[in-house]
Amino acid sequence: MFKTKKELVFVILAGIFITNAVTAELIGGKLIQIGPFVMSIGILPWPIVFLTTDLINEYFGEKGVKKLSIITACLISYSFLVLLFAINIPAAKGISPVNDEQFFAVFGQSMWIIVGSIIAFMVSQLIDVTVFWFFKNRTGNNKIWLRATGSTIISQLFDSFIVLGIAFWLPGKINFDTFITSALTGYTFKLGIAILLTPLIYVGHYLIKNYLASEKE
Repeated sequence: MFKTKKELVFVILAGIFITNAVTAELIGGKLIQIGPFVMSIGILPWPIVFLTTDLINEYFGEKGVKKLSIITACLISYSFLVLLFAINIPAAKGISPVNDEQFFAVFGQSMWIIVGSIIAFMVSQLIDVTVFWFFKNRTGNNKIWLRATGSTIISQLFDSFIVLGIAFWLPGKINFDTFITSALTGYTFKLGIAILLTPLIYVGHYLIKNYLASEKE
């Protein structure tokens, strides 16, 4: 089915990347509170997206990440259209366990999140790949942690503020103060998770490198 092991690796990484990105859109309408801070539950899958981005960057280059980002943005847009149709098709009264109001309460908010996320996603991914290769070109194959963490620090800052601004602040779901604190909280949380996941970058790099090397033997 796959001509090379590298093709299989790309499909697996792409699958993880796309699944987590789309899942984040679907669950993002729920806000959670950690202590005095409020943030979207949709931030949970994003560290995996950025981790996968770093691995794709390593083995498939800048073009690989950009192509996959465009494909993912198109799939998120497709989800937007499906939700739009689903919201506007009436539920079967007395039969459907979920009525129109309940469905809209959950997925109606996701519409705004998807719009914000598509913009934030493309901006953050372009920033991520640019910063990643800035460090990569200067350090070569050394200091994986620097290019992985450095690109994440900058790209997730933009992602956190753009998506919350469009999805919650602009439609009046939250006020400006909540927007700022939520964005900073979400950014700190995602950044902390990304840093904790840094060892997985090395594990993934090791596994992929050895898997691909076995094909050449």
